[in-house]
Amino acid sequence: MKNKEMNKVVVIFKRFERFWHWGQAALVLLLILTGLEAHGLFTLFGFGSAIELHNIAGFIWAGLIVLIFTWIFTTGEWRQYTPSLKNVDSTLRFYLYGVFVGEKHPHHMTPENKFNPLQRLGYLVIIFGLLPLQVITGICFYFFPELRAYGVINQIDLIAILHTVNAYALLSFLVIHLYMITFGEKLSSHIRAMITGKEQI
Repeated sequence: MKNKEMNKVVVIFKRFERFWHWGQAALVLLLILTGLEAHGLFTLFGFGSAIELHNIAGFIWAGLIVLIFTWIFTTGEWRQYTPSLKNVDSTLRFYLYGVFVGEKHPHHMTPENKFNPLQRLGYLVIIFGLLPLQVITGICFYFFPELRAYGVINQIDLIAILHTVNAYALLSFLVIHLYMITFGEKLSSHIRAMITGKEQI
């Protein structure tokens, strides 16, 4: 009986979370590709098409982020992102040392406590900081002629720099995120959990 309890399979990531995760992943990838092409780093869609796709994807992403924030605050899921220093030392030790010698992760995921202390802090910065900043600067960029006509902003330089630097910060997070999903019990464990929503605890 005790062994069955220890190997219980539960739903960790709800349906909307999985939709949000994969939808956002596709949009962010498209935004990165079209944004880099707009900066002249390569040619994939063609400059005009890249700009048009970037704008369309940006507005869809902004709408998705509104849905994400609505869901987080109406379901109480915002608690998952509350910073905590509990077990932060053991988590940090695991990422710096334990993962390379086969130690078990010190954090045990549950529906009420999905993220370890470092994930909580990271996702807090990403979701409530970098994502809104990217959307706001993107909207300012798109509507710059109108905003300038109304005297709201006169120069786009700082906004353009913020938008670009923030995009590289999000790209860096994506690279780290892709690396860290390999830290599961199996190489496919974390990906499978985000597809099915289920995790063995």
